[in-house]
Amino acid sequence: MKKCLLLLLTFAALPVFAQELPQQIEISDTTFVNLKDFSKNFVYDMKYATEDNFLKTKVYDCSECYLRYKTVQALIEANERFIKKGYKIKIFDCYRPLDIQKKMFAIIFNPIYVADPKKGSIHNRGGAVDLTIVDSTGAALDMGTKFDFFGPEAAHDFENLTDIQKENRRILRKTMIRSGFRIFESEWWHYNLKNAYKNKLSNFKWKCD
Repeated sequence: MKKCLLLLLTFAALPVFAQELPQQIEISDTTFVNLKDFSKNFVYDMKYATEDNFLKTKVYDCSECYLRYKTVQALIEANERFIKKGYKIKIFDCYRPLDIQKKMFAIIFNPIYVADPKKGSIHNRGGAVDLTIVDSTGAALDMGTKFDFFGPEAAHDFENLTDIQKENRRILRKTMIRSGFRIFESEWWHYNLKNAYKNKLSNFKWKCD
């Protein structure tokens, strides 16, 4: 299904198959777009474009948050709800090209921690995002563990947390679900857009300046 969007966008705003001249365009729900071109209200800490991640190596050439257009719409909706509560979404990872998934799997050859690229993940389909929320000062809310902590403490049903940590996770989970996302049971930071598994695996790659 296609939805009309009346915006003036430059060639840089869309993947290479989009037309070059700014104009009135239609964007399919499955088109890859850059979140920054649709909202300036997100905070970014793109971990895999740095060495500050569990891989201990940089796997992206540059940090951009591309997602399917439908995912971007839902994410903006969620962020607007958070903003009303005094928070903003902070993003760690978005769409992940299949070649990057292969690179990660070669470094950590364990499907418990990194999805096997033969099957791929929702990240490779443009329907998953890793995130947390920050307060008005930019400080991340205490969720009980850091991003990409691989242990039982990161699971949504883990009970041995403080009341504040439980409440922070509840706020994150409730708002994301209300905006059309689903949890990933073992990772409090990972959210999949509902039915995003139906998208095809992709190796689309964005251009770095």
